Amino acid sequence: MAIEVAVQHEVERLHARYADAIDEDRLEEWPGFFVPGGRYRIATAENEERGLPLPVLSAESRAMMQDRVASLRHANIYEPQRYRHVLSQSIVVRVDAARVRSVANFLVMRILQDGESTLFASGRYLDTILLEGEGGEPQYEERVVVCDSRRFDTLLAIPL
Repeated sequence: MAIEVAVQHEVERLHARYADAIDEDRLEEWPGFFVPGGRYRIATAENEERGLPLPVLSAESRAMMQDRVASLRHANIYEPQRYRHVLSQSIVVRVDAARVRSVANFLVMRILQDGESTLFASGRYLDTILLEGEGGEPQYEERVVVCDSRRFDTLLAIPL
């Protein structure tokens, strides 16, 4: 069944706004892309394929995401860096009248303070999206970030 063009557009817009907030260091906006009970998990493709539950990072609510951002800003020590996301178009499938599932591929470049740029992560986003969340905007109920590699060369500080 074909997804409506307007729904496809809203999903693509949500993904773009999410990536822009992270890439432009507006991390305080990140939790607001999720419903209050939203879930965020980073896993490796290998663990996902094998059904292993151990995530690289997990947050079970918006409040946990807000705590993560506060920790990044005030407690954690890590080398200053920024990300630049490159996103594919999404495959969107309607679940019911209120929500859709979405799959999109991503590449994340990491730019260090000295200007060194490297491919930091690649993979896919597996999302369940509430189409009319707070303020009538789509919000993630769940975002599972499935990374192609199981290896990260540094602390995974910033959300993907």
